[in-house]
Amino acid sequence: MRGGRILSQLKERRWYKAYPEGIEKELEIPEISLYAVFQKTAERYGNRAAIIQEDINISYKRLKNKVDRLAGAWSKLGLTKGDRIGLMVSNHPYYIVSYYAAMKLGLIVVQVNPRYTTRELLQIANDAEPKCIVVEGLAIQTVNKVKDMYTFEHIFVIDGKSSEGLHVEELVQSTEPLEVTVPIDVKEDVAVIQYTGGTTGSIKGAMLTHYNLVANIHQSHGMFGKDMRFGKEIVLTATPLYHVYAMTTAMNQGIYLGATILLIKKFEVGQVLEVIEKYRPTFFPGVPKMYNAIVNYKEVEKYNLSSLKFCSCGSAPLPIEVIRKFEQLTGTVIGEGFGLSEASPSTHRNPPRGVRKIGSIGIPFPNTDCKIMGEDNVELPNDCIGELVIKGPQVMKGYWRNEDETRHALKEGWLYTGDLAKQDEDGYFYIVGRKKEMIINGGFNVYPQEIENILYEHPDIQECAVVGIPDSKIGEIVKAYLVAKEGKTIDLDEVKGFCYRNLTPYKVPKEFEVIDELPRNTVGKILKRVLIERESNNS
Repeated sequence: MRGGRILSQLKERRWYKAYPEGIEKELEIPEISLYAVFQKTAERYGNRAAIIQEDINISYKRLKNKVDRLAGAWSKLGLTKGDRIGLMVSNHPYYIVSYYAAMKLGLIVVQVNPRYTTRELLQIANDAEPKCIVVEGLAIQTVNKVKDMYTFEHIFVIDGKSSEGLHVEELVQSTEPLEVTVPIDVKEDVAVIQYTGGTTGSIKGAMLTHYNLVANIHQSHGMFGKDMRFGKEIVLTATPLYHVYAMTTAMNQGIYLGATILLIKKFEVGQVLEVIEKYRPTFFPGVPKMYNAIVNYKEVEKYNLSSLKFCSCGSAPLPIEVIRKFEQLTGTVIGEGFGLSEASPSTHRNPPRGVRKIGSIGIPFPNTDCKIMGEDNVELPNDCIGELVIKGPQVMKGYWRNEDETRHALKEGWLYTGDLAKQDEDGYFYIVGRKKEMIINGGFNVYPQEIENILYEHPDIQECAVVGIPDSKIGEIVKAYLVAKEGKTIDLDEVKGFCYRNLTPYKVPKEFEVIDELPRNTVGKILKRVLIERESNNS
């Protein structure tokens, strides 16, 4: 199915009939580069606001001028097609400028979280070997610390008073726009290396080609249907752009649509609610932490959130209770979905119209095939739990310089996700958990997400995480970590009884612990391994 070819068996899949009217079941994916997508939009919507951030308003015409000038500056400095360039920047207009300048030159963007430690940055640098790096003020100190161990030919700084490196703004102002665009082999040339723990936990770089990323733009837009209009939408971009979900769903799709990208530097719930009222965004690709913060904000009902027409959720499963509360507040729906870095990232979503099943990840994107595989690598029937495997034009080329991991993840064109899932009779999929997160309790398989969904229904619990703690007698015991809502006190005996009323006894956590907050990464994803490590250190 690479290259937009539709597998004949897709029409036989159960979900094929579940696509609602207005959604194209078979998409023609154009074989163009990401820069070509951007160029087309800039020509069509030149006077429209491309980026708004606080007091900054940049039109598409002005944005293209900045992109072309930066590409010209980098070309003069000797950057050529195939060179890797680190992008260690959070939500800032110069992230977008740098990204598309790299695409024009055929450079490979290496995504780096600006909050990474020296060790984490060095690990990525040694693997991807970026020639240069674009860095924000927050991360300059980290970059400086690796200088003795890794040499960047150039360090480009986007903000701050630092005398280190070359300032991007100065390069843009002092260089003429580059007129020539480097030829791109869209199916082979890598656009982005997105680092991930992937299916085995060790860091590796998913190679995403121009075709992978352009395909996912079209697939994502296709799932929203004709209601998402060109040149009309405003995208609330609060998730960090260095995360693959925001990169594709907010930025690349926003650029494709000619939307205004409403950039949020840092998610502070009160400030974000004020931004929604002021700028009236229509689309919000958020993550669970953001939706949870909004529904639990004590003054949320005084804000008018009715401008939101489309919402989606990525990074981690969204508790059903949070979905219900958010939809009551806004009158819109959250399109639950699924994705992973290796798939650019999106593969499934509940369509905004037609049949919607809360708690499921919906149906596969157009041009995407899926199966549930058992341990013996045999496809399983409906309602059986197995590993979710995916094939489609958005699936990565492989892992950067890692043939062993590539062979493990990609088999005959199928991506083995490492996620446990099941499919119902209508072709809707449900994620049960990660293969590594499944808890074996006395011989029974326990799936943390099922327990967490129940705990989120408890009126005193704001957040929770369920993990398996090693036990010499029964293999693992189930433990739940709980965070109380503001002003509430959690009665653990009452919570345990609540679980017994809603779960089979072997699924009820043996241990409960109330903590102030759950450990998270910078995108808000709960780090369960940190909780398990704490238990190991305390034992």
